Amino acid sequence: MREHRTIRRRAARACSASAIGVAIFVTFSAAAMAQAQASSSDPNEVRNWYNDPFFALSSAVKACVQPLGPRMTKAEADDDAHYRVERGTTCWLAHKCSKPNSYLYDADIAQAIRTRFKGDASLAGTSLWITVQRRFVYAEGCAGAHFDSAALERRLSAIANVEQVFVRVSADPHAPPPYKTMPPSH
Repeated sequence: MREHRTIRRRAARACSASAIGVAIFVTFSAAAMAQAQASSSDPNEVRNWYNDPFFALSSAVKACVQPLGPRMTKAEADDDAHYRVERGTTCWLAHKCSKPNSYLYDADIAQAIRTRFKGDASLAGTSLWITVQRRFVYAEGCAGAHFDSAALERRLSAIANVEQVFVRVSADPHAPPPYKTMPPSH
């Protein structure tokens, strides 16, 4: 009996170690891919280095300034690489995720948002962009003063595997937006 417990503990440690290895491999592979793509580009170029889901959910307010979303410079992407590995695997290590990295949920969450809000009348008169990063959803853009941001937050929070939602919406597309935007071109 004691021998069986020892064998089970060793097997559990081996599985845990291999899952951690997979999580680290996946995350570092993404970071390495981003670095390889960046090696021949302009260091001041601002783009979505990690290919995080970023898309327009609606586009009725033409004067609305597009959010920065997941775009950053090469230096910011390099600086963020270690942090992404740490944040991504923490979810799994804390037994809050079944996948070895929380960023692995993002594409499915983005697809669920697209499906749930396709042709949704509650988005009439809005221009909203969605960013999904490590199970966090950011809804940013412009909507009328009577737009129910709390309802949008509740609906996004109800989507499977979403951990947290941030809604940053401006009622005036000509006022400074409550979110980061692309830096001006030089």
